[in-house]
Amino acid sequence: MRSAPAALPRWGERTLVMGVVNLTPDSFSDGGCFLAPEAALRQALILQKQGADLLDLGAQSTRPGAVEVGADVELQRLMPSLDLILQAMGGGSAPRLSIDTFHAAVAEAALEAGAHWINDVSGGRRDPAMLPLVAAAGCPYVLMHSRGDSQTMDRMATYGAVVPTVRDELLRATDRALTAGVQVSQILWDPGLGFAKTTAQNLALLRGLPELRSEGFPLLLGPSRKRFIGEVLQEQRPRARLWGTAAVCVAAIASGADVLRVHDVGPIVQTARMADALYRDRLPREPAQATAL
Repeated sequence: MRSAPAALPRWGERTLVMGVVNLTPDSFSDGGCFLAPEAALRQALILQKQGADLLDLGAQSTRPGAVEVGADVELQRLMPSLDLILQAMGGGSAPRLSIDTFHAAVAEAALEAGAHWINDVSGGRRDPAMLPLVAAAGCPYVLMHSRGDSQTMDRMATYGAVVPTVRDELLRATDRALTAGVQVSQILWDPGLGFAKTTAQNLALLRGLPELRSEGFPLLLGPSRKRFIGEVLQEQRPRARLWGTAAVCVAAIASGADVLRVHDVGPIVQTARMADALYRDRLPREPAQATAL
């Protein structure tokens, strides 16, 4: 029998770091690097050694302009790597495994295989079967704010005031999840940096994180190597945006972020530990609606 992963700390004790493992040929910064299961396993083991608390496996690129491949192709890419990683990471010190998908069929297969979290960039919009599945599974569910899809999101970055609008749209998505039977304790919020947001809107969202956290849900942020950091730094190379990513992570922790989803786990683990020492004691011990990890 496969051993359960080690328990994660309670919300508020420290920032959790989620490492990205892209099982795609076309992700914006490392597409094709980990498409083969053996390469994905090597990367997962590296991120584990660097201190990742969670690993987020995704087999569909969600970058602006990406072509959607459908659930069948996503499963063909995901399952061999997931099975290999689960076999290799059976011990109690293994990171939790999150699956980045908006397809219920992919989420169901991954959870049955042994994955632990579902990270849905559509917040339940794209597949009506997703929320009932998550409700039945009882697993942690990252509910992200987004608009449209990869082909249309850049044309949908129109907001009166971005922070209250994102908050209200997350609340409506949360209501849909609760109506489907998802428990409050399962839900994490992700404001969706880079998804239907301009650079100025992403920066405003980061400044407004305390307003989002005041709703009581743990916050997951995914700033890693993103285009808005490149625009601020005038840096076109995604992999050269590490220190901009680190700066965003410090600001996010100071404003109450609970999970950081990043590519460069080692440096961001150090960044998070230092930021925790500086800011964590000033924050509420845990969100008002803490989730079971």
